[in-house]
Amino acid sequence: MEYRYLGRSGFRVPVLSFGTGTFGGQGALFSAWGSTDVAQARRLVDICVDAGLTMFDTADIYSKGAAESILGEAIKGRPRDQLILSTKATFRFGEGENQLGSSRHHLTRAVDASLARLGTDYIDLFQLHGFDARTPIEETLGTLDDLVRAGKLRYLGVSNFSGWHLMKSLAIAERYGWSRYVANQTYYSLIGRDYEWELMPLGLDQGVGAVVWSPLGWGRLTGKLRRGAPLPETSRLHATADFGPPVDDEYLYNVVDALDAIAAETGKSVPQIALNWLLQRPTVSTVVIGARNEEQLRQNLGAVGWNLTPEQVARLDAASATTKPYPYWHQSGFAERNPSPV
Repeated sequence: MEYRYLGRSGFRVPVLSFGTGTFGGQGALFSAWGSTDVAQARRLVDICVDAGLTMFDTADIYSKGAAESILGEAIKGRPRDQLILSTKATFRFGEGENQLGSSRHHLTRAVDASLARLGTDYIDLFQLHGFDARTPIEETLGTLDDLVRAGKLRYLGVSNFSGWHLMKSLAIAERYGWSRYVANQTYYSLIGRDYEWELMPLGLDQGVGAVVWSPLGWGRLTGKLRRGAPLPETSRLHATADFGPPVDDEYLYNVVDALDAIAAETGKSVPQIALNWLLQRPTVSTVVIGARNEEQLRQNLGAVGWNLTPEQVARLDAASATTKPYPYWHQSGFAERNPSPV
């Protein structure tokens, strides 16, 4: 398993990490993703560690805390320093007025609760799950810095931030000498390339590494969807399509056609090719893979140890290209001043 630096930090992470959204199966969204129990989770963790995948990503809201608890049970007995644990908080967790957001009150309680569920005394990477526009950024960053200095958190990141949210936060952290964000857990795939427009150039400039979530486009690049064919009965899209980003059918099938052609050339599966494409993009530190069973996990692990050719990458780039929104389409017309990050 290849390891890379997490942004502009000295911390190295495996290029594939394992997401635990399938653990627990509580609630409409997460029950559609999966319902992995402790015994199954322990088996998946074993397979990951044997393959050199030592980073496990979760969040407090995944199955109302059950995912963190199951992960904590699944890693029990393993040397803590050989594992990388990543979790997130910000979204509502409880009914009270202060059970959400990035306030000192909520983040302090959320971190302590995650530590208890995970059965550990520190979190390697803690990420804000979303931006909280109602809490001063200074309050959020000051709280996170205190938690780092207390030894509860090692590295900090964000998720689902816009460019100005992230850049303003980095500037404030620099102003006060506080711990800065080194990771951005971001939606990015062959059918969701918005990350490249502003967040990728920001990441290159500021040393923020991408932790990619939903690398298979909300389950659309699993190799099961084909032009003119009905949605497979086993597809989670039946239950979760409304939760994720919309994708035009013709655009999707053009990308799938290109993936199929390269699959025939390489002998690799469609998901493996889609994941490998991501691993060759700038700023990508790690790609979060998920699996409901051993077969899916082993399939995704096959995305490493080889590379698409530059010509194959170019074909996938062309098939997945879209018209950028303003001002990015305008900037791309002046490559001498605004070179593309990819």
